[in-house]
Formats: sequence, C-alpha cells, structure tokens
Amino acid sequence: MAEATVRQRQKRALTARSIVLGAVGSAILTASSLFIALRMGMLPWPIAFAAIVSVLFLRVLGSHNLHEANVTHAAMSAGSMVAGGVAFTVPALWILGLGEDLSVSQVLFATLGGTVLGLIACAALQPYFIREKRLAFPIGTSAADTIRAVGDTAAADAPALFGGMGFAAAYAALRDVAGLFPQILFAITAIPGIASFGIYNSPMTIAVGFMVGVVPALVWFLGALIGHFGIAFGLPALGLVGLSEAADMRVSLGLGLMLGCGAGMIVASMRAAHARERKANRPAEDERSRRISCPRAVIGIVSAAVACFLSFALGWGLLAGVLVTLCAWFCVYLAAWLVGSTGIDPMEIFGILVLILVQVLFRQISTTSLFLVATVVAVACGVGGDVMNDLKAGDSLETDPRDQFWGMVVGSVVGAVVASFLIIGMHEVYGSQAFGPNGLFVSVQATNVAAMAGGIPHIPAFVVGLAAGCAMALAGLPVMTLGLGVYLPFYLSSGAVLGAAVSLFLKRRHKADAAAAVAAKEARTQAVASGILGGESLVGVLIALVALAMTLAA
Repeated sequence: MAEATVRQRQKRALTARSIVLGAVGSAILTASSLFIALRMGMLPWPIAFAAIVSVLFLRVLGSHNLHEANVTHAAMSAGSMVAGGVAFTVPALWILGLGEDLSVSQVLFATLGGTVLGLIACAALQPYFIREKRLAFPIGTSAADTIRAVGDTAAADAPALFGGMGFAAAYAALRDVAGLFPQILFAITAIPGIASFGIYNSPMTIAVGFMVGVVPALVWFLGALIGHFGIAFGLPALGLVGLSEAADMRVSLGLGLMLGCGAGMIVASMRAAHARERKANRPAEDERSRRISCPRAVIGIVSAAVACFLSFALGWGLLAGVLVTLCAWFCVYLAAWLVGSTGIDPMEIFGILVLILVQVLFRQISTTSLFLVATVVAVACGVGGDVMNDLKAGDSLETDPRDQFWGMVVGSVVGAVVASFLIIGMHEVYGSQAFGPNGLFVSVQATNVAAMAGGIPHIPAFVVGLAAGCAMALAGLPVMTLGLGVYLPFYLSSGAVLGAAVSLFLKRRHKADAAAAVAAKEARTQAVASGILGGESLVGVLIALVALAMTLAA
C-alpha cells in the first residue's frame, strides 16, 4: 500500500505549488521575452530556461517529481510566446505613426482572444499531432531531455544558470544605468550608408548567436554583409544609386527575404511532412499515455464565444470576427505542423496573411482594429507552437496532458495580461519613435506587418527578396536568418556572430572528449547562455518599469 502511494505521488503533476511557480515564472518570462523580441527582432524558445528553473526551484522546495516540474515549466513558458505575438504585431501601429489612442483594453482583448483560440485549438489537435501523427516536435523533445538531465544534475547546473544570469544582469546595469560601458564597441560613423557599424556591447546578443547555432548565425552575418556593405555602401560607392535609395533597398530586400523565406518554409514543410512521417520509425502506441479529450461541443461554443467577443470588443463586426476565428484555427493547425516538423513558428507571417485578407474583404474596419487582427492570429499561433511543444515533452515523460494543459491555461493567461500592460507601458515611457529600424526597439516583425499594410519603401527590392527567399527556402537552404541580417542594424548582427564563434570554438575544443563528457559540457554552456539571455533582458524590463513608475508619479 505504501509503495502504491509513493508511485501515485510521483505521477502527480498538477499541484498548487506548480501553478503558483508557473504563474510567477510566466510573468517574469513574458516580460523578458517581450524585451528580447522587441530589441533583437527574434525570440528563441524559452523552454530550456523554464525547464531548468522549474526543476531547481521545485528541488529547493523538496520536490523531485519530474511530472510536477513538467507542468511548472509548461506554465512558465506559455506566456513567452504570447509576448512574441504581441511584440511582433502591436508596434506596427506606432511604426506607421498611428495608434496613439491604442488602449490597454484593446490590446488585452486581442491578446486574450488569441490566447483562448490557441489553447482550445491545441486541446483539439493534441491527439492528432502527438498521439497519431507522432511529429518530432524537436523543441518539445529537447525540453523533456533537459528536464531529465537537470533532474539528475541540478546541483551542477544551478551555478552555471544563475551565474550567467547574474553576470549579464550586472553588466547590463553597469552599462545602461551607471554608463560605465559604451552601448556599441568599435563604433565608426564615417562609413557612408552604414551608420550602425560596430559591435553591440551586449552579452545577450552573444547568447542569442550561441543559441541559434553556428550555421544560422553565420547566415545572419552574411545577410548583414550583403545588406550593409553590398547594398547600403556598395551601390552608392559605385554610383548606381543614392544613399537614401540604397537604404530603402536594403530594408525592403530584408523584409522580402524574411517573408519569402517564411512562405517558402511553410510550403516546403507541408510538402515534406508526409514523406517524413512515412519514413519515420514510429514507436508503438503507449497505452499509458493519455489524450486530451475535448468535446466538440465545447470547442464550438468556446470558438463562437471568442468570435462574438472579438467582433464587438474590437469593432470588427460579426462576419469579420467569424472569419478571423476560422483563420486563426487554420493558422494554429499550420503552426503546430511546422513546429512539429521544423521547430520554427513563423507566427507573424500568419498574422500578416490574415490581416491582408481582412483588409481586402472588410474595408470599413478601422486601422487600429485591423492591426489587432494580426495580434489575435500571431498570439494564437505562438500559443499553439509552445503548447504543442510542451505537450510533446509531457508525452515523452508520460505526464498527464490534462494536468499540463491546465498549467498552460494559467501561464498563458498571466502572460496575456503582463504582455498587454507592459507593451503599452513601454510606449508610454519611450514613445512611438522608439519602435522601428532606427529606434531602441528594432521590432523587425512588427515592421514587416507595418510594411504590408502601410507601404514598402522599394517595391522592386521587396519583390526580389520575396522571390529569392521563397526559392531558397523551397530548395532547403538554411536561409531563415538571411533577411534578418540584411534588415537589422549591423551592430546587432556582428554581436550575434560572436556567439556563433564561441559555439564553434567550444565544439572544436571538446571534439575529442567522450560523448558523455561532451553532453555534460554542452548542457552546462546551454545553461550559461540561457541565464545570460534572461539576466540582461530582465534588467531591460526593470529599467523600463522604473521609468514608467517615475513617469506616472510625475
């Protein structure tokens, strides 16, 4: 009897402790992720960080239950992708010089609507993609491996994680608050067309380059060389175009490459998914794993309620609300498929596509409400990708998916509230000019959204980038970060390539080590990188919150 009770406790996942820790962690990771997405123009999956922190804190509280850690980490990470959906769309209004009257309630309604649609769609799709199709979901599988590994080596990984976090936080505070370090190292302003030459003095930028991998970071830097030295500097130096036109060409080409790569990746993934599924050696059905059983009536009622709520709360009208809801469902389906096949979730691409469709069919919708269409869809797809990854991790660890799901409901709702208030607060503090290519927050994806609705600076360069990006993605070339390099300021790209150089150096240095030693060292460096990423971004958020509080007090 006692042994059965112990086994039952070990399988128990959904606890008050896991919910509270998950909610607090979701609030912190949401704020951190919003800052990263706005500042860096990309958002690495936060699952490794959430998994490590969950195991460590539960261990401090006396729990060694990996199922409880799995629910906690799923709740923590849920808010991060909500933040991505908000950061990738809402600033588009400010970039266009609009949205000064955008309210917290409008952003909150759109974010909550997208969150609920993403959650209910995942509840319906979990049996299909995870139990039947057995998609790989590499990020979710990695999360499960991380939880297992940290569960065995938590004492060793804790100094690496929190050491990296403390170092990055202290460095960022000394740079941004005390002013002891310059923002950009080796800055040179005398190069025509390249006002941003130098290296961003940021541990976070190096950590991003380290985490995305050597090849993507090198492609990213190649894009920077092409965009800045090939176009912005090279074409005017040859007398082919002026500096202003070259700058427009660079930005437009970068936007086109990013959108083209995203579209090509969607088509290529859909085309190849069936072949991969047939070739995969699928494991036998594990009868112990459970499915989320969500009645169709509940799915229909919730979806209809969201459609009606968004229709009236955001001023779309009922037909537009129904269309956005149906499109969001379809986009979550595609996002889950893509994340399961490639680990990439192009949420802003789906938001742009639905925005364009609604813009064409419903011209009476106001500009502000129109852009919130993209927010709803992007948030739904972001939630969908994260939730399916977490459910895959749960499937691997044999955690009850229903326990995970309720944890993610709490985490994503907390994330929706935090992201909505924080994005408006940052706008109040920094103003509209802080968002965009030349602002503090480069907001790459939001600029994509703005460009599609507000005009593209150089149409021919955009079309060339769109066609080239799509063709390269269809050919299977690793070019997802090429357009990012063309578009971003040079100092951000040069900082990221340093992270790739560090990764390459460590791989070569430990090449001759035993496999177990290599795995342990990689886990340790991954923990350091995760800590650095979280530490600096949290300092940035704290600075913004302090500035907001001072503004409100004044």
